[in-house]
Formats: sequence, C-alpha cells, structure tokens
Amino acid sequence: MSTNELLEIRNLRTSFRIKDTYYPAVDNVSLTLRKNEILAIVGESGCGKSTLATSVVGLHNSVTTKVEGEILYNNQNLVKLTDEQFNKLRGNDIGFIFQDPLSALNPLMRIGEQIEEGLIYHTKLTKEQREKRVIELLDQVGIANMQRVASQFPHQLSGGMRQRVMIAIALSGKPAIIIADEPTTALDVTIQAQILDLLKSLQDEIQSGIILITHDLGVVAEVADRVAVMYAGEVIEEAPVVELFRNPKHPYTRSLLKSIPQTNSENEKLEIIQGMVPSLMKLPRQGCRFSSRIPWIPQSAHEANPQLHEVAPGHLVRCTCWKDFHFEDEEGSVNQ
Repeated sequence: MSTNELLEIRNLRTSFRIKDTYYPAVDNVSLTLRKNEILAIVGESGCGKSTLATSVVGLHNSVTTKVEGEILYNNQNLVKLTDEQFNKLRGNDIGFIFQDPLSALNPLMRIGEQIEEGLIYHTKLTKEQREKRVIELLDQVGIANMQRVASQFPHQLSGGMRQRVMIAIALSGKPAIIIADEPTTALDVTIQAQILDLLKSLQDEIQSGIILITHDLGVVAEVADRVAVMYAGEVIEEAPVVELFRNPKHPYTRSLLKSIPQTNSENEKLEIIQGMVPSLMKLPRQGCRFSSRIPWIPQSAHEANPQLHEVAPGHLVRCTCWKDFHFEDEEGSVNQ
C-alpha cells in the first residue's frame, strides 16, 4: 500500500451458506480507498454492495458466512481479526453509518448516552469530558439545541435528526475511515441534500476516507470522487466520477444512467433494464453476468472469463462487450 492509501481490498469473496453450500455475494472484488476521498459503490439491490461494506467491519456471522481474501488497513488484514480485535477497531478507526437509524439506535437509551457509549469503550476521557464531547459532536453534525437532543430518545427525533445522530456516533472516535450504507434512504429530498452536504464538509474537515454505499446516481454525482459500479457480486466498472458520467462504458452502467429522468429531455424515453439480478443460488459463475439482460448483443462479444480492462487512466471496465453494446432500439454499435 502507498502512503496515500487508507484501505486496500484484494480479491474479497464473501459467501453465505444456503443448505450447506456457500454462495458468494461478493465475488473476487478488489478496491482501494485513498485518504480524503469519497469512494461511491453503486448498484441495484442484491448486487453485493452492502455485503461488501459489512465485510470490511466484520459484521457477518462466522457460522453462516465465509469471508476470504484480504482487507488491508494499517498493516493488518481485517479478514483475520478476532471479534475482540474488531471491537477495538469499529467505532475507533472505522466508523459505520447504518442505513436505518431507527433500527440501529437503541430505543431505550437517550441520544447522549448512545453517543457516549463509544467514548467509554475507546477513550480514557472523564465523565465530564465525555459529556462535553457529546455536545461538540451534536454541534458538529448541525443539530441545534444540543443539550435537549442529548436528553431525548430516538423516537422523539425526525428521520433527518436520527441520521445526524448516527453520523455523530460514527465520528465519535475520529475515524480514519467512514462507511456510509445508504445514508439518505427514506429521507425527503431536502434532508437528503443536507446530509450529503454534511458528509462532504466533514470529509474536508477531518480528512477521512469515506466509502459511500448507494443505488442513487444523483447522490454519487453530488459528492463522490471515484465510483465503483457493482453487478451480481462483481465490480464491473470503476472510474473517477466525472469520467464515469461523461464516458460510461459497461452496458450496465450506461443502462443505469439512461434510466435516470433528465430535466432537459422531457420527451426522451427512460431505459428499462430487462430482467433482474439473479438470486445467489442461480447466479451464473462463468462468462459475462450481464449477458442475459442484453440478449440482442452476440455472445461472441463477451469474454469467456471477463476481466477488468483499463480503457483510460483510472477507468476500468469488465468484459469486452462494451465495444459492441448498443441499446435495443438503436441501430448498430455506438462504440465502433
């Protein structure tokens, strides 16, 4: 790892046991998170992006889940850590913002107590110092009336406020890495924008690397520096955010982008991606995993064993089918 790299994921495979057979939900994924950057991981439900995130922080049950490969942080492979070692890492070196704050927060504990919990475990601050730090964190995430909010229970707060509390908990140990799993899901558009602005400003302030898990390409365009697009457990395209939006290559990425409503093209038909992500048990492990959803492209266009190819500096695309891809209602290939 170079001095600019915070986290390096190498050939990660996370498999779930179904009827005594293990099926990979994350299949041979390699990614790097650099200092002071936001890396967005994008894909539809079931693509493996949340499984990837929880693998990094060791939140899988070892009885039903098998994690293989390397997750390198601070000269150690996180895959090999015990639960006790992970407990020291989580909330201290790596902060995690869960998708649903209402289910992640303890309904029987006051907000201040929940933020303080990590400080008790990871620091040697006195009670007075911890209480002061709680107020500082609530202020840092843009909550007014910090004292009153600290004394309240989760059900007394709005969805946006609860998400800010989750961010405050993630920040309590001043982590080098923050993983945000769909942090704006179920929030209205105005609150979404506030939470995204908050994440961006906090990244600038504390210089952390952020892994942002999302299915929303609008969110990606707003805050990300680099993007990894996942499909059926694999990274199928990776690029700097501007490059990905200006010059998408993989058929799946292009289909996703064309399925977003555009304000300046009210008459243009939205793209509908045929079919759906196969279940883990039925997922094809050979050939291009997206081929069944673009049946008008000849099989000869796909690699038998699709690899990531660098098509521009820092721009990687899996399989060669992008060269022959065109939308079904278009004549011929647009990439020739």
